[in-house]
Amino acid sequence: MRGHIRWLILILLLTGFAIWVSVPNTKASNVADSCYNTTDNLQPDQGIHLDMNDDCKDDFGLNVKQVYGLDIIGGLRVLLQADLPSGSYTVEDLRNAANNVSKRVNALGVGDATVQVQGNNRILVELPGVKDPQQAVDIIQKTALLEFVDFSTVTNVSQYVGQKILTDAQVQADQARAAAQAESTPQATFADATAEATQQAGAEATAEATQQAVAPAVTPVTPADVPGVPDPTTGKPFHTVMTGSGLQSASAQLDQSNKWAIRFELTSDGGQVFGPFTGNSIGKPMAIVLDGIVLSAPTIQARLDTGGTITGNFTQDQAQTLALQLRSGSLPIPLRVVSSQTVGATLGQESVDLSIRAGVVGVIIILSFMLINYRVPGIAASLALLVFIVLNLAMFKIIPVTLTLPAIVGFLISIGTAVDGNILIFERMREEMRAGKDMDTAVDEGFTRAWSSIRDSNLSTILISGVLFLFGQTPGASQVSGFAVTLALGLLLNLFTAIIVTRTFLHIILAITRGAIKDRHWLMGV
Repeated sequence: MRGHIRWLILILLLTGFAIWVSVPNTKASNVADSCYNTTDNLQPDQGIHLDMNDDCKDDFGLNVKQVYGLDIIGGLRVLLQADLPSGSYTVEDLRNAANNVSKRVNALGVGDATVQVQGNNRILVELPGVKDPQQAVDIIQKTALLEFVDFSTVTNVSQYVGQKILTDAQVQADQARAAAQAESTPQATFADATAEATQQAGAEATAEATQQAVAPAVTPVTPADVPGVPDPTTGKPFHTVMTGSGLQSASAQLDQSNKWAIRFELTSDGGQVFGPFTGNSIGKPMAIVLDGIVLSAPTIQARLDTGGTITGNFTQDQAQTLALQLRSGSLPIPLRVVSSQTVGATLGQESVDLSIRAGVVGVIIILSFMLINYRVPGIAASLALLVFIVLNLAMFKIIPVTLTLPAIVGFLISIGTAVDGNILIFERMREEMRAGKDMDTAVDEGFTRAWSSIRDSNLSTILISGVLFLFGQTPGASQVSGFAVTLALGLLLNLFTAIIVTRTFLHIILAITRGAIKDRHWLMGV
């Protein structure tokens, strides 16, 4: 009996925690409210958040926000395709690009986004509940090549702000892309094209740059298809000291003049490059360039080994977007948008509420059947089923599992399998009691004999769920994964609730009511 008491305590603790997690807007936090008003710090997510050092950083965090799919709350679906010839990049490059895209959309506040590689050249991005589709598409697609460029030969740096320049890092990237295209198209004359582009950059673009008016830092005045301006002193591309790969972190902040800027920290490798350069260039200008456009050209004031600040007349949105792109890194391969579709919710809040009501009615019918047909064991099974539902809902938040229509269907089917396991156990118990065995022995034998059948049945269905999950990774079948995940989680949890929880509840009930049901076997459903 002591063993059952210990199990009961554990079950009650787990159930209590699961109920707390399942309640909407659950949050336990000692983080100061003022932290939620600062940019790029801890966001007020639901869950447990502990700030041990009062630095607005989440030292311990457990998010329990429910994630919903496109078919429930609507959103944006974007299909991206590698903008390079097939064979010029690897599947690993595509996966790295998908990882960077995932970082970007998560930083947008869409933590429930789905980013999935499809085939050998496409990435599917689903953003439930996104508020600004165009901003999301721009951030997802943008390559965000950040460069710190040596501007020591430039005398009038202000005329370059907002202009497109030519750097050696850009030339190397273009050469790599052209080489890849040449490999896939042998007759391509890359050398001639490169020479022509360099000549055009060195002659025509220089004259054009001197005639352009100075523009705001993040508003390029040079069309995207116009070649960048080379170094006017040498006629060659400007030297890129370091790219964004040398950054460890970046965040948007207000500077001392109350203007938005990006504070960045360097990696150890980045510091080894940036430190000596800035140390030898104190008093000289350095250009901060994003995708070929000069954001700003500050004068180096001191040696920078660990980090610095990017300024450039940013608005708050521009600063936050740039910081987001720098944190997530440049895309290893260029991506173009094949299709972009705003998806409306097919359910809506009213339909979701109706679905919940229908689910509650269904559970009540199941519980009534168990109570009428199995009496006292039915009470234990009903309690175990409620525990099963609460634990499932809590897991959906903690993992988290994206709830879509197929995912909800998988969850409802798992409820049926949970009841099926209890029915199998109780029928075994009936057989033992009809064979003349006492109540305690019949209960133990029922669970023991039914265990192998429940285990094998659930595990075989879990294997099928695994196959469905793998199938859901193929193009056009992503929602199958949601069904497979919720079904498999329910089946795994059923191995615990059908055996441990139901058995514990039944033994506790029998211990409390033994005198009342000792000679009344009909109360045991016999």
